[in-house]
Amino acid sequence: MSPSTNSASRREQLRQEIAAMPDWLRRPVGNASDISTVQQVIKRKGIHTICEEGRCPNRGECYARKTATFLLMGATCTRSCAFCQVDKGHAPMPLDPEEPRKVAEAVESLGLKYVVLTSVARDDLADGGASVFVNTMAAIRQRHPQTGIEVLTPDFWGGKTATHTPAQLQRQRVETVTKAQPACFNHNIETVSRLQGPVRRGARYDRSLEVLRLVKEFDPSIPTKSGLMLGHGETEDEVIEAMRDLRAVDCDRITIGQYMRPSLEHLPVKEYWTPEAFERLGAIAREMGFSHVRSGPLVRSSYHAGDES
Repeated sequence: MSPSTNSASRREQLRQEIAAMPDWLRRPVGNASDISTVQQVIKRKGIHTICEEGRCPNRGECYARKTATFLLMGATCTRSCAFCQVDKGHAPMPLDPEEPRKVAEAVESLGLKYVVLTSVARDDLADGGASVFVNTMAAIRQRHPQTGIEVLTPDFWGGKTATHTPAQLQRQRVETVTKAQPACFNHNIETVSRLQGPVRRGARYDRSLEVLRLVKEFDPSIPTKSGLMLGHGETEDEVIEAMRDLRAVDCDRITIGQYMRPSLEHLPVKEYWTPEAFERLGAIAREMGFSHVRSGPLVRSSYHAGDES
C-alpha cells in the first residue's frame, strides 16, 4: 500500500469513528472569545494548560466560570500512557525557572477564581517535580491570594538514591506537596485494576492508591480526589470495585467520564457508556460516601472543580 493510500485509509477510519460517536458526546466547545482570551495569555507567557494540550471538550465552559488547569514542567511527559493526548516519546523540556511567576501572572491577568495545577510526569527530576507544584502555589498566593488552588499530581514514583527507595521518594514528594496546603489533592487512577497495564504504561494501581492514602496520613483535613475514564473495556462491577478501593483509602471526591480517542495512534474506544449508566454510577458513588461526585460522558478531572471548594 502506498503512503498516500495508507493516509487516505486512516482518514476514512477516523471519519467513520467520528460518525459512530453517539449524539450525547457532540457539543460545542464553548464561547470562542473566552477560549481565545485564555489562549492568547498562555501563548504570550509561554506556559501550558491541559485544557488545550488535552483538547478538553469543556474548556470554554470552564474558562467562562473563571477556572483553568495549568500544565506545569513543559508539555512532554516521561511516561507513555496509551490514552493520553499529551506529547511523549522524546526528551522532556528543561524546566523554566520563571514558570511559577508566569502562571501566577496569568492567573492574575485572567482573574481566575480557581485553578488546578497539574503536570506531565517528570521521572527525570530528583524530586519528581514536587517543588515546582509548591513554588507555583506560593507564587499564585502572593499575586492573587483569593484564588483557590487544587493540585492534580502524577504518582511521584521513580528514581532511586543510595539512601532512599522509590517508595520512600514517593512518600517525601507527596508530603512536600501536601504541606503546601492545596484546596484539594487530586490523583487519577484513570481505569480499573485489570486494565492498568495496557492503559497506563509506567503506572500501577497500588501506587496511585498509595498517593491518596499518604495525603490523608499527612493531613486528613485536605480533600482527596480521583478520576476514572470509561470505555477501555471495563465492566460495571470493575468500576464499582475501583470506587470501593478509593473509598478504602478515604478518597473524598470522584470524577467519572467517557474516554474519547484523541487520534488513531491512541487506544480505540471499546464502548460508549450511556448517560443513564453514568447517572447510575454517580448514585452508587454517593451511596458509598463520596462527598463530591461528577459522573457524565463529558466529565473530566477538573470539571466544575471550583464548585467543590
